[in-house]
Amino acid sequence: MKVTAIIPDRLVHDIQKYSGGKNITDSLILALNEWLRLAKLRRLNERLRKQPLEFQPGFSAEKVRMLNRKIT
Repeated sequence: MKVTAIIPDRLVHDIQKYSGGKNITDSLILALNEWLRLAKLRRLNERLRKQPLEFQPGFSAEKVRMLNRKIT
C-alpha cells in the first residue's frame, strides 16, 4: 500500500540507523513489524495477567515428558 505520511527527519534517520534497513521503506517496515510484535505481546501479557492459565488437576511436566518419549 502506498502511503504519504509526514514523519520527522530525525525519527526517520534513527529508524534507519537502528533497524538496519536497506532504505527508508525497508526500515519503516522493519520498525512497524517490530512495534506490532511488541504490541501483541503486551496485549497477551495483559490478558494473562487478568486471567492466568490454569492447568488441569494432576498435570505435571514429568507426565508430559513421559508421554512424549513414548510417542517417539
